[in-house]
Order: sequence, then C-alpha cells, then structure tokens
Amino acid sequence: MSKLTRRAFIHQSAIALGAAAGSRSFAAETVARRSAVDWVTLGKSGVKVTRLGMGTGTNSGAIQRELGQAGFTRLVRHAYDRGIRFFDTADNYDGMHEMLAEALKGVDRDTYVIQTKMKWHGDYVPQKEIDRFRKELNTDYFDSFLLHCTTSGKWTDELRPMMDGLEEAKAREAIRSHGASAHGLNPLADMHGCPWLDVALVRVNHDGTHMDGPTGEWTEAGRRDEALGHIRKIHAQGSGVIGMKLIGNGEFTDAERRDRSIKFVTQLDCVDAFIIGFKTTDEIDEAIERIDTHLNSA
Repeated sequence: MSKLTRRAFIHQSAIALGAAAGSRSFAAETVARRSAVDWVTLGKSGVKVTRLGMGTGTNSGAIQRELGQAGFTRLVRHAYDRGIRFFDTADNYDGMHEMLAEALKGVDRDTYVIQTKMKWHGDYVPQKEIDRFRKELNTDYFDSFLLHCTTSGKWTDELRPMMDGLEEAKAREAIRSHGASAHGLNPLADMHGCPWLDVALVRVNHDGTHMDGPTGEWTEAGRRDEALGHIRKIHAQGSGVIGMKLIGNGEFTDAERRDRSIKFVTQLDCVDAFIIGFKTTDEIDEAIERIDTHLNSA
C-alpha cells in the first residue's frame, strides 16, 4: 500500500479546520456549545480526533466480537452517523482489525481516524507490524500508533529500539503520531519527561476502578489522585492525552455511576479525548448525551 499522501494529510486536517471555522462563526451569534463529537487536537502531535472515540477492546475485544460482524458493523456505522469519527483498536484484540476494516468498508478514509496498538514483547519489528496492520485494516496509514500496555518504570529506555522504529515510520508518513498506553503508576510516571511521546493512552475515571496502581496488576485498587498527578504532567509537556476505562471496563452498570464518571472526566483539563467500548447503540446515544450535558454544565 502507498504512504499517506500530502494531499490526504491536508484533506483530513481541513475537515476539522472547516468544522472549527463554522463553530467560530456560529459562536459570534450565540454561546458556543461543546460536544462529544467536536474535533480536538492531541497536543503537539497536531492530530485531530473527535473528543469521543469508539473502543473495540472491551475484555480484549470479546464483547465486540460476540456481536458478530453484522452486529458490530451496525454499531460502528451508528457511531459514525452520530459523529464519532475516532476508532481505537489493537493487535491484542484478536480479529478486531479485520472486523473494523469490514465495518468501515466503503467509508471515505479521510473522514475518520484510526488508532491502533502493537505488542512490544519479543522480536516485534515496528515496520513489519505496521505493514501487517495496514493490510488487516485496509488503510495506508495510521493516525495514532501506540506501544501497547507498557508496564515498566524504565520503558522509555528499554523500548528505545521500537520507539526509534516508530519515529522512522512517522518520517515515512506510515503513521502520523506515536505513543504508548500505560498499565501501572511506574510506566505512567516514566511518560513525563519523554519528548518522543506524542500521545498517551491512560486509565481514568472518578473512583479509580481499574486505574493505575503501584504494581500495575489488573485487580489492584488504582490510586486515582496519584495517577492524575502524572497525567497532568504528561499533558503539560505537550503530549496528547486520551482517557480510557471511563466506564470501569464496563463495570459501571449503574447509570448514576456512569454519569459521575463521565462528569468527572469531562471536567478535567488534562484529558483531550476519551475512548469508550460500546456494545449497543443505546450506549453510544447515552454517552453522547451525558458528555454533551457535562461539557456545557456551569
């Protein structure tokens, strides 16, 4: 597949810029309202995404895979029609690359954004993985490409060869930005002070459910306030910050608890965008409604 052309880069940026220009014009006449589906910029990367993105990895993608291709396609198309144009996936989510590609088949690639993530254990070579991912997702480029689930407090040193490989891929325009997701306070702390980090995918919600703790173990109680301290430093250095686990990995089955979490995260000044894994169209509609409400609350 060919690399992303300069025209495609300009065209995609123009989508968001045009929307922003329209918003500024409208704001001259009335108070501008913010929305879940506004285009926002991920820090110094310059990459624009919709504030709300759709995740495909709930329980490593099991929830989405159980929908089957037809059900998953309906879900993705509903999200797209509601204005969500940011889709998050990963190699770890077995089969989700191909399912997402099928769900978006025929949709203009310049109208949506893809973020994917690669494994770093073993002898993975970034360019080889990027080439495979491009075939699986039927795309020439990725808007955001992350090292998946860093766990070490020294990952920025230990994974330097992979980081260099992703930097080369960005220079070739196979990816538009690079970064990592953190699982644990130690790798989260290692993110600030890292100029390579264009994008950070971090766990955040109102009560610390499945947020980062000292060991990074899935079952440990996250230290919300300590994690937020690191997240603020990451954002302050110019890295784009994307939140995940807003619904506690699907554990916030009570509507009031979901609402508290969404209110908390939307009012943070250190999170640019957020990913939620959905299984029904009603969940998409509810998330958009709640986000819109809290973005515009006094």
